Amino acid sequence: MISGSPEELHTPTADDLIADFNRAYAELTAPGAPFAWTVHDVRGAPTRIFDSAPPNMRVIWELTAAKGDAEYLVYGTERYSYSDAAARVRSLAHHLRDEHGVGRGDRVAIAMRNYPEWVLSYWAITSLGAAAVAVNSWWTGPELEFALSDSSPVVAILDGERLERLRSSTGTPALIVTRHDGDLPVGVSRWDDVVDADGAPARLPAAEIEPDDDIGIFYTSGTTGPPKGAQTTHRGSIHNLLNLAFMRYCGDAARARRLAEQGLAPPSEDPGPPVTLLPVPLFHVTGCTCVLHPVTATGGRLVLMHHWDPAEALHIIEHERVTTFTGVPAMSRELLRHPDWPRTDTSSLRSMGGGGAALQPDLVSRIDNSLRHGQPVTGYGLTETTGIASAIGSEFYAAKPASVGPVVPCMEAKVVDADGNELATGQQGELLLRGPNVIKGY
Repeated sequence: MISGSPEELHTPTADDLIADFNRAYAELTAPGAPFAWTVHDVRGAPTRIFDSAPPNMRVIWELTAAKGDAEYLVYGTERYSYSDAAARVRSLAHHLRDEHGVGRGDRVAIAMRNYPEWVLSYWAITSLGAAAVAVNSWWTGPELEFALSDSSPVVAILDGERLERLRSSTGTPALIVTRHDGDLPVGVSRWDDVVDADGAPARLPAAEIEPDDDIGIFYTSGTTGPPKGAQTTHRGSIHNLLNLAFMRYCGDAARARRLAEQGLAPPSEDPGPPVTLLPVPLFHVTGCTCVLHPVTATGGRLVLMHHWDPAEALHIIEHERVTTFTGVPAMSRELLRHPDWPRTDTSSLRSMGGGGAALQPDLVSRIDNSLRHGQPVTGYGLTETTGIASAIGSEFYAAKPASVGPVVPCMEAKVVDADGNELATGQQGELLLRGPNVIKGY
């Protein structure tokens, strides 16, 4: 980060920064603190659960009603406020329930690009207590057919491109199609005929949703066979959301304490809700649980792209005043190397990074030195942890650029040998993880 700190300001060492972070970590998770946790039995395993965790993600979506006309989704020239989105979500949810009988425990597939309809479908499906099957939109026709056969959804919501790949398939579920101008096969519904924002009911359909009910099925690569559908839960999604929030608050608390000890006040400027550019697919946990969920929970604006294009991304960053860029490392590197970078106003960026692969130390340093007000961030996780298992960012990451950060509060981790014996720090072995955000199964 380009800094204007006074020369006389004490520059902390890497060890100082980590000590500050660890102290804030302990204080924020202490009994009675905002991120306190208690051990509960979850599916037969002792599991750390945040005391403040809401029961399901529908609660998170319903809280966005207070955002009203604040912008929520941007796609090209299309813009949707939270009110616009909520009306469409209610309309679709009632259609799914009334016309297709969708309810708790059912599955509805989503197979499309990162269109606004992906997001709207997701909240409609999950608010009913059904699971959203996040189908890989890059798949071929036979691969799409495999996912639909494997997950057995009641309904599939697709865009026109995915419909074309399924033209010759038989035995598909009921289909709702968006972004398709041609004639539709008999029995296939058009999105605009199904979703009526102006005539939407005032409330979502009633639904009972338990913490360990499935919220999504995300297909993760099979090492020796076909992809496996990982069952994420409401509890897991809530805890991933809270873990992401915790890591941000922990860094802020550590920084504020350090400044206070030097007689300085932390920055008073409120950056407001995030404006996040999403260049990675929503069918991946990075896009869905690590970006869509926190943007929605904080009342932010999510800017979607038709496909990855670094020049277009830079234009969007400047035009939309993007504050957060979350992608894979190659995307950050492409932005920083692009000839348009020097002449693009990127001063709004507060964080750049993401996951999907390790950020190389040189890239961490380059991000830190290239952003006027922003800093690098990353996390380690996998589909099976519904997102992050560890995370690190800002000056803490710049000080330890080869790190993926500490384990998040409600996750337990250890490294074992081939016989299951726990290994000491510095030894290599198999990483074991346990926590509420570990998937239910496949």
